[in-house]
Amino acid sequence: MIRLLTRRSVQMALLMALLLMATWFSGTERPWLQRLQYVTFDTFNKIKPREATESVVIVDIDEESLATLGQWPWPRNIIGKMVEKLSDMGAASIAFDMVFAEHDRTSPPLIAKNLPEGSTTEMARSALAGLPDNDDLFALSIEKASRVVTGFVWSDEGNIGKVPVTKRGMVLSKQAKAMLMDHAKPAQHIVTNLPPLEAAAAGNGSFSVSTDIDGIVRRVPLVIRFLPHDGSDAYLYPSLSLEALRVALGGKDSIQIMPTPSKSTLDLLKPALLAKIGPLRIPINEDGQIWVYYTPVKKERYIPAWRVIAGQIDPEKIKGRVVMIGTSAEGLKDIRSSPLNLFVPGVEMHVNIIEQALQNKFISRPALATGIEAVFIFATGLAVIILAPFVNLFVLFGAVGVLIFGAFALSWKAYIGPGVLIDPVYPSLAVMVMFVLSSLLSYLKSEYERREIRSAFGLYISPDFMKELTKSPEKLKLGGEIKPLTIMFTDIRNFTTIAEGMTPQVLINTMNDFLTPMSDEVMKARGTIDKYMGDAMMAFWNAPLDVEDHEKHALRAALAMRAVLAPVNAELKIKAEKEGRNFLPLNCGIGINTGPVAVGNMGSRQRFAYSVLGDAVNLASRLEGQTKTYGVNILVGENTAKNADDFALLEIDLIKVKGKNEPVRIYTVLGDESLAKDDSFAAWVFAHNAFLAAYRARDFDTALHHLKACRALDMQDALGDYYMVFEMRIIGFKDNMPPSDWDGVYTAISK
Repeated sequence: MIRLLTRRSVQMALLMALLLMATWFSGTERPWLQRLQYVTFDTFNKIKPREATESVVIVDIDEESLATLGQWPWPRNIIGKMVEKLSDMGAASIAFDMVFAEHDRTSPPLIAKNLPEGSTTEMARSALAGLPDNDDLFALSIEKASRVVTGFVWSDEGNIGKVPVTKRGMVLSKQAKAMLMDHAKPAQHIVTNLPPLEAAAAGNGSFSVSTDIDGIVRRVPLVIRFLPHDGSDAYLYPSLSLEALRVALGGKDSIQIMPTPSKSTLDLLKPALLAKIGPLRIPINEDGQIWVYYTPVKKERYIPAWRVIAGQIDPEKIKGRVVMIGTSAEGLKDIRSSPLNLFVPGVEMHVNIIEQALQNKFISRPALATGIEAVFIFATGLAVIILAPFVNLFVLFGAVGVLIFGAFALSWKAYIGPGVLIDPVYPSLAVMVMFVLSSLLSYLKSEYERREIRSAFGLYISPDFMKELTKSPEKLKLGGEIKPLTIMFTDIRNFTTIAEGMTPQVLINTMNDFLTPMSDEVMKARGTIDKYMGDAMMAFWNAPLDVEDHEKHALRAALAMRAVLAPVNAELKIKAEKEGRNFLPLNCGIGINTGPVAVGNMGSRQRFAYSVLGDAVNLASRLEGQTKTYGVNILVGENTAKNADDFALLEIDLIKVKGKNEPVRIYTVLGDESLAKDDSFAAWVFAHNAFLAAYRARDFDTALHHLKACRALDMQDALGDYYMVFEMRIIGFKDNMPPSDWDGVYTAISK
């Protein structure tokens, strides 16, 4: 009974925690979950995007226009002519998705002011000063067009003290104003247009947008809250899209914002606020934002700006439409990301909002959506808790699967119906968590004991072998098989000297700090660690499980181990300095060889271990020892090199290692396939092979010539010590020339 109550308490505690996370924590406190939600909502938008209309066109300052009219910004009088042409063609409203915060640098009076003093420029100064100011001409064009909406934007450093001009403004109910003052996105810096331009415009709105945590724009503020620096009351301003709609509908009415009226249960699934512009009704969240219901980018709605200025546009394409003036040119830095397009002009966000309003098609995520998700989590979680002890595991799993499917179906139905975004991801995860917990609690004690056994046994064998043993326990017996493996031995250079200045505890910690990242790289490359022998490690590939291209995996591990040695030494140096010890950097020798070996469980019937035996193993160990002789970090056997010939390999020598009569060809690896394809490395290989050929032919003068070329090609001095070794050999041979039948084989005198 006590155990049953304990299980129920644990289950209810988890259910309450899942509910708390669903209803209390914000998205920024659980970004991983919010990303999953966004993926779901984006997928819905991709499957069923909003249908586009022809009610909005974009006059695009594109690459073609920049190539035709020159770099941006263009003279304001030219932009003014474009505005007049659009107005003459019958545009319902003309909105700028940009801000004109500075004076036109091409304005004649400004050029006159900046001319150098002198009699030679006086006539030019006088003539230019008498010409109209481009900004004044632009303002006259805006006033003449009468349907222009200018835009302003919040910024990290805006025009302190400047307040955007309001036109008809907004009429807010007391409740709506309180909501927006508390929750609307605040802006302390705003970049505004030049006063004459704002004064001449029929509307003025914010075109600021902000991205979600993944860099995608899904919500756009339709109302922003400006906090003046002088501490005075905050202002509320409409967005550029709202102002463009207001002006397009005649511009005489103000924008009205009020709480959404609740006439039916369905109204509870709508956002908290409603913006009214003439016959239009636009839902707004209490933070002043609207979810953008995207339609795919339509190239047909884009009109190059230069064609408008040149008069090459059919007026029917403009007449009666809302015209947004924006840019798709990459250099003008107004490229955003939407759920449908990774790169899209920023003006698309405003175009989609305007079209939504005209179509009366919206998507939203009201506060009640969170309540629906919480109810689902609580009801299904409680059902799982109650039914788990009495229902077959597979039946319960099927029921949970049906519930999860229902959650996604309900979410999809809400999206294509009222346009409500209900998250099916977190509720489904919560139900699955409850199912898993409820299913496992009955077996907790036995599973815990098994896990303890597996953990203890797993200290002696590789994780891959542990998994295989779990699936096939009959493999836990003496015996083995012969199969080709790639074997690696590693060892720390000058370990005795390094260990002399360390206490036993410091020495153990140092070994752990060194062997842990080395072991990690072996594991990442699908290797099996056989054993640790003091400062040395033995690993192999292609057992107990088959590993395709195991030679390449071993070489990748060796390269990675060499790379992580630098940060390991950096950490060890910091620790040594803190402890007041002298620091000696660790350097590692690695030997790799491939060949057939006996692999399996070896030892006695009382105790055995999974390991390998064979000549290929011995050679790998000898190669590791010879890294000191040749001054390289990695030595590779010929069989390994043959099966990884697309790596950046260089032949090192022909050598008779201790315990073997036949010479073996050995290599070192300097990089992966990308380095092997490098032209400079190919030149190095050519010079290096020429050096070895001359050396083995006893043409030592030519060999020294090629050796010099090799050193020049060795930009990172990777084989500096190696070439020094051979230079000393050659000098010795020149004094004591080897016999004519000399085969160039070096006989190792040490392991």
